[in-house]
Amino acid sequence: MDITPGPLLTTINSPADLKQLTREQLHQLCDELRQYIIDVVSVHGGHFAASLGVVELSVALHYIYNTPYDQLVWDVGHQAYGHKILTGRRDEFHTNRKYHGLSGFPKRSESEYDTFGVGHSSTSISAALGMAMAAKYKGENRKSVAVIGDGAMTAGLAFEGMNHAGVADSDVLIILNDNCMSIDPNVGALKEYLTDITTSPTYNRLKDDIWKALGKLPVGKNFTREMGSKLEHSIKGFLNKSSNLFEALKLRYFGPIDGNNITKLVDTLQDLKKIPGPKLLHVITTKGKGYALAEKEQTLWHAPGLFDKITGEIYKKKYETPQPPKYQDVFGHTIIELAEKNDKIFGVTPAMPSGSSLKFMMEKMPNRAFDVGICEQHAVTLSAGMATQGMRVFCNIYSSFMQRAYDQVVHDVAIQKLPVVMVLDRAGLVGEDGPTHHGAYDIAFMRCIPNLVISAPMNESELRNLMYTAQLDTMESPFVIRYPRGQGVMPEWKTPFEEIPIGKGRKIKDGQDIAILSIGHPGNFVTTAIRELKMDGLNPAHYDMRFVKPLDEALLHEVFSRYDKVLTVEDGTVTGGFGSAVLEFMAQHNYKAEVKILGIPDAIVEHGTPKELYHECGYDAPGIAAAVREMMKGKVTVSQLLG
Repeated sequence: MDITPGPLLTTINSPADLKQLTREQLHQLCDELRQYIIDVVSVHGGHFAASLGVVELSVALHYIYNTPYDQLVWDVGHQAYGHKILTGRRDEFHTNRKYHGLSGFPKRSESEYDTFGVGHSSTSISAALGMAMAAKYKGENRKSVAVIGDGAMTAGLAFEGMNHAGVADSDVLIILNDNCMSIDPNVGALKEYLTDITTSPTYNRLKDDIWKALGKLPVGKNFTREMGSKLEHSIKGFLNKSSNLFEALKLRYFGPIDGNNITKLVDTLQDLKKIPGPKLLHVITTKGKGYALAEKEQTLWHAPGLFDKITGEIYKKKYETPQPPKYQDVFGHTIIELAEKNDKIFGVTPAMPSGSSLKFMMEKMPNRAFDVGICEQHAVTLSAGMATQGMRVFCNIYSSFMQRAYDQVVHDVAIQKLPVVMVLDRAGLVGEDGPTHHGAYDIAFMRCIPNLVISAPMNESELRNLMYTAQLDTMESPFVIRYPRGQGVMPEWKTPFEEIPIGKGRKIKDGQDIAILSIGHPGNFVTTAIRELKMDGLNPAHYDMRFVKPLDEALLHEVFSRYDKVLTVEDGTVTGGFGSAVLEFMAQHNYKAEVKILGIPDAIVEHGTPKELYHECGYDAPGIAAAVREMMKGKVTVSQLLG
């Protein structure tokens, strides 16, 4: 489908072109930019509502600031589509999130306008402050701007950045993009605080009157700028609305203003550019602005997939037979089943109730399931605190997000041996979100921590049984369950619960000459590969290990006693992961065997569909089959002897 940008947008190949427009033309450009995002995303997919909400802000920033010399940091990066289109990537935008195409997030190696990689949230203030401090040291008149969504503002790192910015005496502007949404609706006291500021008619009317009055006061011998500043602060203190938080951190607060009004934005940014020092501009935007359905159902339209832009129909694949559920939905429904029988069970997630499917429990048991905002560290320690009181908490965090709570896993859970169930969704390669979201490292970084049980289900039934096992009163250790993004393999997945002995794997298939050891969902790729290898006369054994820690040593003794060739398969990094654990066992017990490890390589894997990335990394079914053939080269098989 040919998607043609509007006549003004067609002329914008860089911010230098944008600066040639009159202020009146900016309204038309915003309309065309918004329509272009709708056209491309409806056909090619991607994040949607977030970038629509900041169209005017994207245009205004590049119109007023001298980018890329002045540096913009977008937080979170899925709101930066307009920024990408305005900075020379308009004609490539259809490749967004596709294999070897544009990244779905700002990426330093992609463009000089992308000053900082921002796939995760809440990093912009610290990064922009670092840029501003470096500019000051080098004597450069370079401006640094952090655009942070109000959901991202809930994270501790954002507060740490603001706390330093207020005393760093550097020229940094923080733009708080307030739309009451991250992916799901925002939660917490900060959200209530911002709502209080933005909805108080008395405060806003008085503040507008104050600004108008200050603008009319004569500055000269009898009324200095310093006196005006003191008057402003005194009245702000009297109003006691905006000054409490931001100005207590020594950030000059401006706003709130309408972030979807391009004229107001341009005028305000032009003024703020002249004011030195740390400051915060509070803008109110509408997520999904300009597309009525996205404005109405912002969570659904965060990343809806392909859709008909006229009717709003979101295209879903149609199947003739029942399909397996997503692993996240198996978790979401299973935790309710378990909680109905065990009143000690709680659910916790950091801002991912929809993504993790904890939303089902939040709806059915609102006093036992909690979204704590973008606060992974808090989520883990909160769960640990509840565990001290005998609760069984399932703390569901995306694998790559758990990296942010590593210290809490060590100190607050493992050292104290508290039975928190840490559920790692999106383990392995996640697909189009790319390297900032791949769950590549959790096996490696969890495996080295004492007291942890680390497991991965091969299918939906195994996930249910691991969850059942983790919540039993006999389970006294922290318990990690990791599973991938996307569908499982069992349409009839609601099987009876069975306890799984800790550290016990299972032999799925006996074989000859070579054994394949798998952990988690890639075991299904092994099953497919073995069917393919049978046609070559090869007959590998297959063991589903289930646990990375503790390993099933009895099963491994069997493997290394019988086979001189062993292939391990995992959807985690090959450096320090499951395969490394198998090699350590082999060395400790003086076995001699040829071992090959398949998994995510020791390199940054970019974005693409999961199928494309599995193939690139060589642990899809064809990759596994190829590895077996290579290892078995020159080996005479039983079928060859007989035939």
